[in-house]
Amino acid sequence: MLAFATQIASAAHDYSKIIIFLQGPLGAGKTTFVRGFLRGLGFDGKVKSPTYTLVEPYEIAERKIFHFDFYRLNHVKELLDIGIEEYFTVHAICLIEWPEKGLPLLPPADLIIEIAMHDTGRDVSLKAHSLLGEKIVKEYLG
Repeated sequence: MLAFATQIASAAHDYSKIIIFLQGPLGAGKTTFVRGFLRGLGFDGKVKSPTYTLVEPYEIAERKIFHFDFYRLNHVKELLDIGIEEYFTVHAICLIEWPEKGLPLLPPADLIIEIAMHDTGRDVSLKAHSLLGEKIVKEYLG
């Protein structure tokens, strides 16, 4: 998962505004993906899960990255309390775990990454949902 995420970050290195939805069951590796993605952009600090805070901000080489985790979100209106719309007006990379809990307040994703768990490992699917998403997938696939 770390290597995959690092490759996606490498494919996305030229873009400063990306929305990525991370879907999968609890323990599938969504936060591990975020850790690998941030490492792929050059971050070497601790990556914390924002399960209780809803969002964890990072800045890497003057790029803003926001890691959202909506697992414990009780009601979508809680997102209004944190000013969710403001996170998507700036040029930022937004990595969103449990995005379905934030609908309909979230903008559409550029990429949706679905992680399925199996006894022998994980299956990951990568789906582009915008022209930017298509460019990242094309770069990733080489």
